[in-house]
Amino acid sequence: MGHTYKALIKNYRYISNLDYRIIHKNTCILVSVIIPVYNEKPNLSRLLPYLHKIGKGHDFEIIISTGACTEDYSECGHGMDDVVVLCNGKKGRAHQMNDGATVAKGNILAFLHADVIPPKTFFSDIQKTIQSGFDAGFFSYRFDTDSFLLRINASFTKKDGIFTGGGDQCLFIKKSVFEKLEGFDGNQVLMEDFEFFKRMKSAGARYTIIDNDLVVSARKYKHNSYVRVNLSNFLLVVLFKMGFAPKKLKSLHNRLLRLDYQNPPT
Repeated sequence: MGHTYKALIKNYRYISNLDYRIIHKNTCILVSVIIPVYNEKPNLSRLLPYLHKIGKGHDFEIIISTGACTEDYSECGHGMDDVVVLCNGKKGRAHQMNDGATVAKGNILAFLHADVIPPKTFFSDIQKTIQSGFDAGFFSYRFDTDSFLLRINASFTKKDGIFTGGGDQCLFIKKSVFEKLEGFDGNQVLMEDFEFFKRMKSAGARYTIIDNDLVVSARKYKHNSYVRVNLSNFLLVVLFKMGFAPKKLKSLHNRLLRLDYQNPPT
């Protein structure tokens, strides 16, 4: 399958002002929020302060995994004692998230996109879910644009179904379970989240969907169209389930959708 999570990560630059001298009690749940980024500095400038605001009273760390993006993130989280910036130069969100998980100190990993805003009870929701006996979980979401059609899309995230497991739902999982599953498949250059979820379900991991909405950016719809994005998503999910090669899925995705919002002007 080509998983790369177990491989030792040697070629990365680790910038951290995190104090790891934390005394962990047996009942402590430390959440490592891993944020894979590609030219996301404007979104991070909003997300990081918000995470610190809602994280008061909780044990957490934030790992920004930059991969092969073109922006300099070395100053992100400046003055924040629990932010790590991980620069490894690898392409692909699967590699970014795996590398973040490798250096994570938490016993719970939460994979959050930079353009997604969690609910105020984000950390307590995760803690309660894990303490209830689940191995993993996801959140429902709504879009940051009020639209009848987008509300229809968002409604599907509240229940288990064909689209469950997408990255915007913010997978959180016990690190021990993530390691047993050998992390994300580094060869899965698109839909790595669905591929991981497929293996997670096959392994019998207990999971749930928290009906407490994240707020997800609708920028993909703004730069394309509702019909175009939905048809693209449906086609890619079907082809993935039929076993199409990841690189072919990635090529098709890039032809179907405009992705210029991922390359902001400098």
